[in-house]
Amino acid sequence: MERGLILKKGTIVDSTIISAPSSTKNKEKKRDPDAHQVKKGNAWHFGYKAHIGVDRDSGLVHTVEATAANVHDATETSKLLTGDEDEVYGDSGYLGAEKRGDAIIRNKAGRKIKYRINRRPSQVKKLSKSGQYAAKKAEHAKSSVRAKVEHVFGVVKKQLRFRKTRYRGLESREPNSISCSR
Repeated sequence: MERGLILKKGTIVDSTIISAPSSTKNKEKKRDPDAHQVKKGNAWHFGYKAHIGVDRDSGLVHTVEATAANVHDATETSKLLTGDEDEVYGDSGYLGAEKRGDAIIRNKAGRKIKYRINRRPSQVKKLSKSGQYAAKKAEHAKSSVRAKVEHVFGVVKKQLRFRKTRYRGLESREPNSISCSR
């Protein structure tokens, strides 16, 4: 007997950095060849990126992709979608995802998918006072839906303690064989 969940409405996409040891104190005297460094804010990180797709209503994870840390969020968007959603939510790292060549524009039912991506704060500051008020209200509504994906990262990083990888190579980062250290 097969039991399944019906995931509807929309998908929330996001990514997080999973650190890898940057040390060269090993047999080959080399860093992990599949891991890369990326700058987030003013800090540099070395490792991988976990991209996830979460159901908008239930908060259940339906898709996980692991890449090197320097892969841009928007490039993985189409891989995180199921094809059944009506809406896609994401942070400002996903701006322009719907304009990419591999973007999924229509769902399996033929309806157009609405990409509800948060703006950058600098885009809101350029608006008039009344425009800023309306834009902040709209951004708050998008962010309140997007908060569910942050709960998933909280569980993965805090409770499951998946902060840093233990083994070298991208193959060992796949969702079926996740290994981590405290």
